[in-house]
Amino acid sequence: MKLFDVYPLYDVTPLSAKGIEVTDEHGQKYLDFYGGHAVISIGHSHPHYINRLKEQLDKIGFYSNSIQNPLQKELAHKLGKLSDCENYDLFLCNSGAEANENALKMASFHTGKSKVIAFQNAFHGRTSAAVATTDNAKINAPINQQQKVTFLAFEDFEGLEAALNTREYCAVILEAIQGVGGLDEPSTPFYQFIHEKCKENDVLVIADEVQSGFGRSGRFFAFQHHNITPDIITIAKGMGNGFPVGGVLIHESIKASYGLLGTTFGGNHLACAATLAVLEVVEKEKLIKNADKLGHYFHERAKEIKAIKKVKGRGLMLGLEFDYEVAELRKKLIYNQHVFTGGSANKRLLRFLPALNITKQHIDIFFERLRAELN
Repeated sequence: MKLFDVYPLYDVTPLSAKGIEVTDEHGQKYLDFYGGHAVISIGHSHPHYINRLKEQLDKIGFYSNSIQNPLQKELAHKLGKLSDCENYDLFLCNSGAEANENALKMASFHTGKSKVIAFQNAFHGRTSAAVATTDNAKINAPINQQQKVTFLAFEDFEGLEAALNTREYCAVILEAIQGVGGLDEPSTPFYQFIHEKCKENDVLVIADEVQSGFGRSGRFFAFQHHNITPDIITIAKGMGNGFPVGGVLIHESIKASYGLLGTTFGGNHLACAATLAVLEVVEKEKLIKNADKLGHYFHERAKEIKAIKKVKGRGLMLGLEFDYEVAELRKKLIYNQHVFTGGSANKRLLRFLPALNITKQHIDIFFERLRAELN
């Protein structure tokens, strides 16, 4: 048997990692400024994280949701407190795709409707609504077989209002900072308009915080930059620092019932321990404040390089836009400068998604090595 070949792979085989440093099989060290699509939120092999998982493995590594798991309640309490979302209930699952699928399911159950509004260049997981840009073509993937999706542009006030006035929709789902799509953001007036019109038409607002959550934007959730209250919030990537975890935060106004949602692996003991460790490090090391501060510093450093046409994003969810496609630049950064960065559906955008505990010195190194390849 061979692997189903759907991912292009760089010729790097990591054997160990610590902080933002990754070492390959030849002993070559790389600086990881991408963190596996924003998954590594507190750095590779953080000692508190490792100890938390080892302690949990010594007790019980995994068990399904058919029994009591006190770690789930501990996690819900900690998450609510740090995120300032204590008026939500938590449903745990395994990934961002699963979180968004369950969020859309909840919206459909709650409203009795099935149509959904999403936005151009959004990405909500492989099993959910997605719009990716490939060879300058838009690919619209349906949310699922039962639900139909309408894709709008950010700032399309008239189109949004006209769609919602049909009263055919169960939800509007959006990222406050688009990840895969290229780091575009809705304006605060547009986000607040969405919130207002959804309330008027009994439509739920789903904030996709799968990539932007857990402090990455300089706030715990990116929607908090816009002073709105979503009905449902989806989370994943940075939750477990590499351990597969996902979740759905459901506003307390939406009532639960037995059998409404289900999961086999979601909320297992190891997943809860991993997420608690991340939250504990984020709180103790003040990583949300660090992400905000270093995001501003990154913007300032980027202004020094004329080849960079635009800086996108907030906190440590950032992108550098050039006037040419960056695939070759990414390769040069890996093989010549030993730096990991990311791409996106916007082929002219270089993404920067490091651990939240990086320093100004790390950003200085990044720009030194980037400049070396641009000169």
